[in-house]
Amino acid sequence: MARPPQLTGTAGRATILDVAAAAGVSRQTVTRAVNGLPGISDATKERVLAAAAALDYRPSRFGRGLVSGGAHQLGLLVDDLRNPYSPELAAAVLRLAAARGWNVMLADVGLAGDSDRSVQDLGAQSDVVIGYLGARAPEWIEHLGPVPVVELDPHGVPARGAVRLDPTDAVEALADHLVSVGVKHPLVLDAPTVARASGEPSTRGALLLDALRRRGYLPAHVVATAASADAGAAGTTAALARHPRLDAVVAFNDVMALGALAACRRAHAEVPDRVRVIGIDGLTLGTLVAPTLTTLAVDLDEVARHAVDLALGMLDGSLPRSGASVERVVRHRLVVRESA
Repeated sequence: MARPPQLTGTAGRATILDVAAAAGVSRQTVTRAVNGLPGISDATKERVLAAAAALDYRPSRFGRGLVSGGAHQLGLLVDDLRNPYSPELAAAVLRLAAARGWNVMLADVGLAGDSDRSVQDLGAQSDVVIGYLGARAPEWIEHLGPVPVVELDPHGVPARGAVRLDPTDAVEALADHLVSVGVKHPLVLDAPTVARASGEPSTRGALLLDALRRRGYLPAHVVATAASADAGAAGTTAALARHPRLDAVVAFNDVMALGALAACRRAHAEVPDRVRVIGIDGLTLGTLVAPTLTTLAVDLDEVARHAVDLALGMLDGSLPRSGASVERVVRHRLVVRESA
């Protein structure tokens, strides 16, 4: 006679993991089967429901509330809530989701102790997922299971839907602007990137360096230790000491540019008279500092709108789950303010 399964729940109560083990499936599949969600075959659903019945499995009230009845759940994946970019993106997504009657569940893989578990939980508790998956997109999409996924600014060819961010036109406009205001010795203050050799430029950095070189510049290139304000300040301080004629800093993002502003102030290098400072992203914070920050801005409301529209279309079947028809592009634009 077969031995009954050893239950992992308290007081001998079956958990979702017990059902998954008995049916030979993932816990995301159990969630979909017991809540009648799409994305699994009829045969798999029947096997899961049979295992659940045999174990007298009862989904928790909390779990049922996440995936059935009432508002749908949109999962948002960000990589660092300490970076002001992430809260601004989250606010844009929350506004759109609320207007459509959706709830939002957020996971920060930059702060999570177990990012794989955070991603897996987000997939199990969400109807669609939007977010930054970066270089780990293939494995994290596997963790997310069958839910529609829209990657933001994907690396390479996206496996699901995608909203690409394209700074190319804005970079060209910036390079022309630097020529027009008489910049002679620009610096590209870059951020470290995954799977790149030390000192090699990021994708953004390579675009900036190429645009400047085509206009006759020999730009300095410094890779900071992180894409943070402190690292931006340290990189700028070192560059000012190494390149005394430096007269412009183009940073990987606005946060690093704010660090560059602070470093210039401490070095008594007036902005913009002595050094011009430019960021990328267009964060609201850049309008609150003095001098206000020149930036290559991206419209996060537009990013959120494309991402939510794609995700919901993929969910209701009006759009496929992958391919060129579920990719959108949002372009940066040059916003000239006091710092340049």
